[in-house]
Amino acid sequence: MSYIFGHHAVISLFESHPKKVLRLYIQTGKNISDLKKYIDVLNLQVVWRSREELDKLTSSHHHQGIVAEAAEIAGTPDENDLENILNAIEGMPLLLILDGIQDPHNLGACLRTANAANVHAVIAPKDKSVGLTPAVHKVASGATMTTPFIQVTNLARTMRMLKERGIWIFGADDKATDSVFSADLKLPLALAMGAEGSGLRRLTKENCDLLLSIPMLGSVPSLNVSVATGIFLFEAVRQRCSGSKKLI
Repeated sequence: MSYIFGHHAVISLFESHPKKVLRLYIQTGKNISDLKKYIDVLNLQVVWRSREELDKLTSSHHHQGIVAEAAEIAGTPDENDLENILNAIEGMPLLLILDGIQDPHNLGACLRTANAANVHAVIAPKDKSVGLTPAVHKVASGATMTTPFIQVTNLARTMRMLKERGIWIFGADDKATDSVFSADLKLPLALAMGAEGSGLRRLTKENCDLLLSIPMLGSVPSLNVSVATGIFLFEAVRQRCSGSKKLI
């Protein structure tokens, strides 16, 4: 059992796994007219609570007055499902590797961006990395329900498997001489991003085919990992969608 909170995250849960929602906790006095159709169809119990009670329930002040109590979602992909996910990809693969992201807000933001860029799967190591916590679900605004997030036991081994399948791996490194804006990102590709400060671990970096940097024109030495992830992913999107009316 888990708690999913935040307006977009709860709506996404309703739309992707409605039968997993057991009950709703709503802040006293909050307008829930946009949730009424889900509540009526599922005959859900609504429990009204004060803001302070919801703060305590979620261990967060950012629940937006909406908390869903949900049964564990069966079928959440793990590393045994990765091969099937890769086999099901239509078109050019685009994957995201997150190495050592421990801040749930950074992970949630990366997952939200990955979803917006139509990334086929996000891969992360199980050790020294945050998993899908309630805070991650909230920040991801529903992306955790539709973008596969797979934690693997041995990231280097998984990277070698990807390369055996013809997927190139380009890693972010602020010391790299090649720019992300000059690289060809139209290949079958996995983009590897490291934790802010430490960056990619040595073995992860060694398993990359190419290291790329973002040109920094100001005085700050680096960007937050979620911002850097957005730049890398949407440079790939720009190159792949050049000329498309869908690209702004």
